Amino acid sequence: MSQIAPMWRASANPLDCSHPSERCVQRTVEGYLRSLGVEGKVGQMIQAEIANATPTEVGEYGLGSILNGGGSFPGGDKHASVDDWRALADAYHDAARGSARSHAVPLLWGTDAVHGHSNVYGATVFPHNIGLGAARDGDLMEAIAVATAREVAATGIDWTFAPTLAVVRDDRWGRTYEGYAEHPDVVVDYAPRVVAGLQGAAGEAGFLGEDRVLATAKHFLGEGHTTDGRDQGDVVCSEETLHDLHAGGHRAAVAAGVQTVMAAYNSWHGTKVHGHRYLLTDVLKGALGFDGFVVSDWDGFLQTAEDRAEACGRSVNAGVDMLMVGVEWRAAYHDLLQQVVDGTVPMERVDDAVRRILRVKARAGLFSCPRPSERSATEEGTGVGDASHRKLARQAVRRSLVLLKNNGVLPLRRDAKVLVAGDGADNIGKQCGGWTLTWQGTGNDNADFPNGTSLFDGFVQATAHHGGAVALSPNGEYAGENPDVAIVVFGEDPYAEGDGDRDHLSYSAVDPKPLAILRKLRERGVPTVSVFLTGRPMWVNPELNASDAFVVAWLPGTEGGGVADVLFRGPNGELAHDFHGRLSFSWPRHALHTPLNVGDTDYAPLFPYGYGLRYRDAADDGTGRLDESDTAVGRPARDSTRPTGSTYPR
Repeated sequence: MSQIAPMWRASANPLDCSHPSERCVQRTVEGYLRSLGVEGKVGQMIQAEIANATPTEVGEYGLGSILNGGGSFPGGDKHASVDDWRALADAYHDAARGSARSHAVPLLWGTDAVHGHSNVYGATVFPHNIGLGAARDGDLMEAIAVATAREVAATGIDWTFAPTLAVVRDDRWGRTYEGYAEHPDVVVDYAPRVVAGLQGAAGEAGFLGEDRVLATAKHFLGEGHTTDGRDQGDVVCSEETLHDLHAGGHRAAVAAGVQTVMAAYNSWHGTKVHGHRYLLTDVLKGALGFDGFVVSDWDGFLQTAEDRAEACGRSVNAGVDMLMVGVEWRAAYHDLLQQVVDGTVPMERVDDAVRRILRVKARAGLFSCPRPSERSATEEGTGVGDASHRKLARQAVRRSLVLLKNNGVLPLRRDAKVLVAGDGADNIGKQCGGWTLTWQGTGNDNADFPNGTSLFDGFVQATAHHGGAVALSPNGEYAGENPDVAIVVFGEDPYAEGDGDRDHLSYSAVDPKPLAILRKLRERGVPTVSVFLTGRPMWVNPELNASDAFVVAWLPGTEGGGVADVLFRGPNGELAHDFHGRLSFSWPRHALHTPLNVGDTDYAPLFPYGYGLRYRDAADDGTGRLDESDTAVGRPARDSTRPTGSTYPR
């Protein structure tokens, strides 16, 4: 494509180049750019992972950035303290400022704070994006972004790889929960609110102040539209669809002043986005007016060519400004340097990339910033796990819950005798999902969340001092007389992309135990409330039939007590919190009912986009008994083999 399609229109840059602060930024950038040699410039274009690059090496090579990938911590300790994070940030800062090769250009540290600062022990973990999309609350989104920025800044880190702006069109995709909705309306509404919450309002006082961090619009572009929902797969759609359906959130983020954009792993009509000059340079930097820098996804540049050096050059020439390198960053540095020296990557392209990187660093105030531990954002007692942030997260849980069915059993009395069953009831790791302490979110237990509250904890708190009683029985067994009600908490185990891809959406075909518990309780005459923990809509007709009420809690994070706030009446017996959430993803009618999206010509979901009952609604949801024939039974498990070089993709 030699010309930009007319549908792409330039976004207004919210940072006025005539403003004194922007003129100061420009002077700083040009001064440092002139001082850097070719080795220093190439160093600025490399981002290395903290497990593979010591502070000394960062200084020796004059690297521009580091990151902590999923499951990477100071000293390799999952329970590293906030002080440990700050000390490591100091060490990298000092090494960069003392680097002769980089002429003391400050370092950027990036992290995946995608639902709170979820890599850090003791941090507040907010609901994943799929739940926040159901909340339909832009003010809440901005408040969450402000709180997240505060927790990230408190550890001495400058940059988060968020928000994810994917419009998800096939729920088999393992990253579905990272998307707000299947339709761009919610994404377009949320994008500028999250960017403003993280960075501050562009062009106004406080923009990228000490309690703010750089945001990343990711992943550009089309990742939610891959064939069969395959992670990192091919997107086959028209440019109009790419523009109308998938680009809206990115346009809104650019207009809000987002400073970094992450390239997507997927291809568009067979060409990897990391090597797609038309999309990255002509559209993003040209037509949309993006003047920050483009960072690759984890080793994403390696997918553009068989040869590593060729891949480096091809991605940079396409418009990637900074290469995020998983392990072999030294090789990437030397390969890119050789590509520059031999002219494969023109010096003009290098200068453009480095100018963009330096511009973002200058806007963030890094050239005049003290050591991380000496910044006001890292003062003792600020940030990580703050009580106000946990209160906000609990509110987010309440706002995100979606009620699919209620045959009069909800809301519950606080003096009720409650049996709590299911393996998700007292499992904070499961309710948090992927991208929580570890990449896949696996290997965590309740002790890993010292400030967290499980759903069971919330049920106990709701009935305490009100004459009620709560008993935990994961398998649903109990002795004696029937409880007044049983709450069964079940759902998907944690996963991240790749490992989370599926061939079908049947829940019971993968885990039949919760259905057996529900049916057993029903046979004994116990009213049942299902609470479903999930990163996507799933075919749960058997579980719906076996439940008197069915609540989708998504992946609510560390503040599980928010579920009890809505399920139980208030202390005075009145309704304290009604259900608020509405589906931002259509609910499938059968296990192979995907792709399924509002606006389809044959649109016939079980529950439509925007569905969500309230307590005032009729007791019966009107679905009657649902078809339980499982079209996915007997289908082979999906191959989740990772593409080469993708250990910790963002």
